[in-house]
Amino acid sequence: MRQKIVDKKYLAPFILIASLFFLWGFAHSILDILNKHFQEGFEITKTKSALVQCMLYGGYFIMALPAGRIITKWGYKVGVIIGLALYGIGALLFIPGEKMMSFEFFLLCLFIIGCGLTCLETSANPYVTVLGDKESGPARLNLAQSLNGLGWIVGPMVGSLVIFSGTDGNSGSVSLPYAIIGVVVLTIAAVFGRMKLPEIIYQVEEGDKIGSENLWKSSIFVMGMAALFFYVAAQTGVNSFFINYVTENADLSNQTAGLLLSFGGMGLFLLGRLIGSWVMSYVKAEKLLLACAMGSVVCMVFVIFGTGMLSLVTLVLNYLFEAIMFPTIFAISLRGLNAQNTKKGSSYLIMTIVGGAIAPVIMGALGEAKMAVGFIVPLFCYLVVAAFSFFVVRRAG
Repeated sequence: MRQKIVDKKYLAPFILIASLFFLWGFAHSILDILNKHFQEGFEITKTKSALVQCMLYGGYFIMALPAGRIITKWGYKVGVIIGLALYGIGALLFIPGEKMMSFEFFLLCLFIIGCGLTCLETSANPYVTVLGDKESGPARLNLAQSLNGLGWIVGPMVGSLVIFSGTDGNSGSVSLPYAIIGVVVLTIAAVFGRMKLPEIIYQVEEGDKIGSENLWKSSIFVMGMAALFFYVAAQTGVNSFFINYVTENADLSNQTAGLLLSFGGMGLFLLGRLIGSWVMSYVKAEKLLLACAMGSVVCMVFVIFGTGMLSLVTLVLNYLFEAIMFPTIFAISLRGLNAQNTKKGSSYLIMTIVGGAIAPVIMGALGEAKMAVGFIVPLFCYLVVAAFSFFVVRRAG
């Protein structure tokens, strides 16, 4: 039977919160342009350029628990506003950063943005999940994350056209896209300050009574944390070195490779979110997750051992399979938690995004001579996601 994804009474707040997903999709995806840009602009290694991802995703680890306390004490709305403010400030700091041309200062800006994104995701992800029936939570979160997928398309596109411009293909303005997004984000923060959002309080059903004292006794939650850590590690690693892999395996420029990431990879990523949200109206989320995880595993095998056009096609195709993973793992992990622990559990889940700070560094080191070798890391990560989904499918019967 087809499930109703969004109730009419929650439609307006759902649209408002879902619009935020675009903003952090843009912030994450433009990093993949910065990674290659800084390699050439500052003449640094792949391993050192991975600090771009390390600093932003490191902000998730540092800020996750404080963000959880903020929304527990003051609610989701305050968490959103604080997140937008930090995001906007970090983005605008790119303006003096470009004048200073200090790699370390850019890393500081990205860390501040990461702290802001942590507050946004800790607030918005669980809020969307509980805006309606719990069984349709994964589909609802995938629908909202479709706008996140749109941000993942726009980020590389803007970065490729603006940052990879100039006579040498790498001397464009790094501050311009951040200056624009900074102004937009701070404006949205002011708008949200004047809006009223319902604070969701719901009853835990019989058999789902997981209280504060035994949050860690939920095997699905604990395993979900591990799966989310490895998924984000895989996603960030693949994105970080997409351009490196493409330029090493095909006669393409940085700008062309960046546009392939935007319209090819991220285009399929957005399509995967839209299709996944629809399919989950008919198929259990955990079963679809298992199928997609196995699809990504197969793609990574071809990326590592394949050559020529086949390896490029499977690299791009992987984005279709991985699209549903983050929102689906997130929503499944929160099943059965009461209202208090949904907020607390969300902050722990967001903390696992630190996986994105670790994988690129390892991939950069392994792939310094040949980038394909570095993709062993996401291969292992997708296997972990497959193991989690298999466990949930078996448990659900």
